[in-house]
Amino acid sequence: MRVNAPALSWLAVAGRSTSSAMTRLMLGRTLERICKGVLLLCLLHFLIMMILYFDVYSQRFDLFSRFNNGRNGSRNNSAAAGNAHHFYYYNISRPNATSSSYLAVGEHLVQSAQPGTNQTPSPKPLPPCPENPPGLVGRLLIEFSSQMTMERVQKENPNVTEGGRYTPPDCRPRWKVAIIIPFRHRENHLKYWLHYLHPILRRQKIDYGIYIINQLGEDTFNRAKLLNVGYREALKEAAYDCFIFSDVDLIPMDDRNLYHCYDQPRHFAIAMDKFGFRLPYAGYFGGVSGLSKKQFLKINGFPNEYWGWGGEDDDIYNRITLNGMKVSRPDVRIGRFRMIKHERDKHNEPNPQRFNKIQNTKNTMKKDGISSLTYRLVQVKKYPLYTNISVEIGKPPPRPFKG
Repeated sequence: MRVNAPALSWLAVAGRSTSSAMTRLMLGRTLERICKGVLLLCLLHFLIMMILYFDVYSQRFDLFSRFNNGRNGSRNNSAAAGNAHHFYYYNISRPNATSSSYLAVGEHLVQSAQPGTNQTPSPKPLPPCPENPPGLVGRLLIEFSSQMTMERVQKENPNVTEGGRYTPPDCRPRWKVAIIIPFRHRENHLKYWLHYLHPILRRQKIDYGIYIINQLGEDTFNRAKLLNVGYREALKEAAYDCFIFSDVDLIPMDDRNLYHCYDQPRHFAIAMDKFGFRLPYAGYFGGVSGLSKKQFLKINGFPNEYWGWGGEDDDIYNRITLNGMKVSRPDVRIGRFRMIKHERDKHNEPNPQRFNKIQNTKNTMKKDGISSLTYRLVQVKKYPLYTNISVEIGKPPPRPFKG
């Protein structure tokens, strides 16, 4: 078969064009791959530079402090294996900040010592505790039928330190609270009180200590004098500025009844079950109450001459009102309390002189109170859940003879 020359010429040109196009296509793809590779290398280089950048500055920025501390801890562990370290000095500065010299130990960057610089970083201040802590439960079920032991209560409260002290780890409370309980022969009641109150106080974000003021001997009981003793002895332990005075047989039924001080003296136990969850009378200030240090001193503390049951809480109420203050109370639905039922204690019979004394508060409050307190401290013993302070407070004066 014969092929003419023009046809062969056209085929040759077409072949060369196809070969040239294929070559250009392959070259284009090769250049594209090279560009992508260069771009990936640039991105990798950028990432490495950013990692190194944040590694250097992480010690200076709070945003990366936790990340840096955790990584440094793991590096310290590997360093303990015995690798030799090389030391390098870096001078690192940033805009609007003074330059600092850093010493590199292996992979660590630590600030080098310079005259006049403080090498201990200042801890970040804690935020104030919220006025209404988010962990509160509200209404509580309080019962005294199950057996209670100190071992159980201690296991329930591992964060309470010796002496019954606790401070919230995540916030700064406004008040430092001493909780003072007058006491004699109420060990079983104390177990229930600690069982319920420690968890409540922790949920309330209270910085507190618990002080049991134990009256030694079998002479007539004097609740208010023991409370004065607790005030004075607690201040020897810490700089308390708020004092909660509580009977050992009263348990709050709502943890929104916050155990701290207020602008006015506070009455917490306004609705006890034994009174049908009502305030028995307008001037009642018994059971559980709280005063700031300033308020307590303004009324000269509590009376020391109420021997036996009754009258001292009314005297305290009179002292508050006579000094121009008012009693503040929670809502009746929140201020509910349950009392542990018990027989009246021996040597705590009703005080027959209490009504006459209440009428004379205005005349006696300046000379009878914390300023005239006398007692003998016998023992201070710290237990895991509370501090026990045993005292001798004397005897009541002889009653006048009626002839």
